[in-house]
Amino acid sequence: MNCRPGSVYFKPRGVPMTELEEVSLSMDELEAVRLADHERLYHAEAAKKMDISRQTFGRILIVARRKISECLIHGKALRIEYLRSGKR
Repeated sequence: MNCRPGSVYFKPRGVPMTELEEVSLSMDELEAVRLADHERLYHAEAAKKMDISRQTFGRILIVARRKISECLIHGKALRIEYLRSGKR
């Protein structure tokens, strides 16, 4: 996995944490978004880089995008489940 997030938590500005619902994004979900949306790879190529099937990649990407849009639309906090040790 090549994605190393600079931050692992995003929240609406000016809203106390105690008032926010939280959505968790896994590292696989973040990597799928990075490959598809940031790197603009086709699903087949991105799936190969993640060593998963194209269908699995597509499912992961759908879930990731839904979580991100939920945070943006409903003002929820987004937490990236980042493991500093590199273990999965």
